[in-house]
Amino acid sequence: MSAQFFSQPIPEIGVEELASRLASTTDGIQLIDVREPDEVAIAHVDGFEVLPLSEFNSWSGQIQTRFDPHAETLVMCHHGIRSAQMCQWLINQGFTNVKNVVGGIDAYSILVDASVPRY
Repeated sequence: MSAQFFSQPIPEIGVEELASRLASTTDGIQLIDVREPDEVAIAHVDGFEVLPLSEFNSWSGQIQTRFDPHAETLVMCHHGIRSAQMCQWLINQGFTNVKNVVGGIDAYSILVDASVPRY
């Protein structure tokens, strides 16, 4: 995935709203974590499918068959930069309901669940 300028504002979801949504139901929500496996080993939120950006070439060709382009898709990383890149790429692939988790897992640890380790 190459660096690119964002062609449109990327919709966002705060970690508190994410936690509320996860507590009620994950039906119809696709959860993607773009962090690296060693990061996920330190801290994670259950339910997220891990698609490391460093492995983009191995999974990018299957994105349309692994995920519904019209379902709500929430993308998380450490602080929100890599997930914003992923959101933009998904939008460019025709995904219509993508949201970046603002502040990433770090904000989740600070604002929602202190048992999630910070790194």
